[in-house]
Amino acid sequence: MENPQGLKRRRLLAALALLVPAALAAAWLLARPAPAADPVAAFLDRHWQRPIAPQGRPPAGHSALEASLDPRACGQCHVRQYQDWQGSLHRQAMTAGVLWQLRLLPQDQANECLDCHAPLAEQKALVALAQGWSSAPKAPPPAHVPATLGHDGLVCAACHVRGHARFGPPPRSGAPDANGPHGGFEVSAAFEDSRFCAACHQFPEDGPRVAGKLHEDTLAQWRQSRHAAEGRQCQSCHMPDRQHRWPGIHSADMVRRALDVTLEATADGRAVAHLGNVGAGHYFPTYMVPKVEVELWLATPDGQARRLAQETIGWEVNVELTGERFDTRIPPGGSRRLEAVLPPSWPAGSELELRIRVAPREHYERTYRSVLEQADKLDAGTLRLLRQAYDEAVATRFEALRLRRPLPPAGKTGG
Repeated sequence: MENPQGLKRRRLLAALALLVPAALAAAWLLARPAPAADPVAAFLDRHWQRPIAPQGRPPAGHSALEASLDPRACGQCHVRQYQDWQGSLHRQAMTAGVLWQLRLLPQDQANECLDCHAPLAEQKALVALAQGWSSAPKAPPPAHVPATLGHDGLVCAACHVRGHARFGPPPRSGAPDANGPHGGFEVSAAFEDSRFCAACHQFPEDGPRVAGKLHEDTLAQWRQSRHAAEGRQCQSCHMPDRQHRWPGIHSADMVRRALDVTLEATADGRAVAHLGNVGAGHYFPTYMVPKVEVELWLATPDGQARRLAQETIGWEVNVELTGERFDTRIPPGGSRRLEAVLPPSWPAGSELELRIRVAPREHYERTYRSVLEQADKLDAGTLRLLRQAYDEAVATRFEALRLRRPLPPAGKTGG
């Protein structure tokens, strides 16, 4: 029989493989040698080399504000982008769900997580200091590296700064001002290309799989959709008007925009709901972490409700990431149908109701619970973070849609 410590380690590592999917994406980078004719691919091959190299000394002419890697410094001029980022999941990439794992993993494995959750070399150094890892720098961080940077998540500089040079999308008008702050910036069309996101949101063909399916396959799903054929990039939906909020399955508005929903009572006495994935340029949902609960209810005028049918939309695998339980995700342009037989009668004024509820971190919830079963083997600090991570995951649940249709008098459905 496997000893408790061995079981603990195996389960924690299995959890890590999904809890920070971007980490494994960094370990198996999607980037391929770029053909010379594709400047975007060539740029991305350079830009997303892992690990990201240290920035080095700031140029002599940079002010303290220009040299700083602190997102708060960026926010002094890029006010809207900073405000957007503060409320984003990128900002939350180093919260309790990752921090409890860092206390248990060796540094080499933890650094794979950080490749996407805190990818700058300067961030990794600060995390090493916080964790007491042996390779932590002996000297304090330089002035351009704030002490908070290691736990700030995916910061502005992770995408926009290399060697203290700034990079960004083509200006909406004119050209970058070489005499502006930090010497202006280098323009690249890659920032408006779906492939930019792939470094952390797509596993390559030789990446980890369950039931033959890649854990992260979002770019490939997009490539097979009409969104790609029509030139709609990831940024079109997740960064409209160049916003830096990246809404997704955590957003009720994004869920409603993804789905075309109909609800009816048919002539043969059935309640039928139809959900079409018309708005997402990838599977709905795209990978295994979220689950979407769809329910049909009969609501009566006295305030009572009877559930007629329920289905979970998502890809469910066990917490060890060794087996698939079901995969009911809706591909781009695809649909799902939920139906139930109506009862023989119902009170006048009754309604048919469709409820769509979302658990954005359902797989994490199950994984955290499985590790909490071994709470007696965790130190107090790790256990506190793990419980916080579980509570935070549960708190993300929300109702995305509640749709009602009046029912005709019993026995007169359809029409």
